[in-house]
Amino acid sequence: MKLPELDTETIDRIIEMAWEDRTPFDAIEAQFGLLEKQVIALMKREMKESSFRMWRERVTQRKTKHLAKREFVAGRFKSDNQKT
Repeated sequence: MKLPELDTETIDRIIEMAWEDRTPFDAIEAQFGLLEKQVIALMKREMKESSFRMWRERVTQRKTKHLAKREFVAGRFKSDNQKT
């Protein structure tokens, strides 16, 4: 998977957002232009294999990582660092 050139600070922020349970992939896409598949590829590239497996297991069990699966729409915390 082809990933765009990203600086270290941007990569760190994407990883931080990907680990947050309530930050959907759509927010990462809106802010950084990375599709869910690209975020997964980035996480796999940047993390230890065991950490990546643990993250993937968490993400696949979380409805909150996908806006379409969320049971709520508004009224939740939004980080000041998050543009959308």
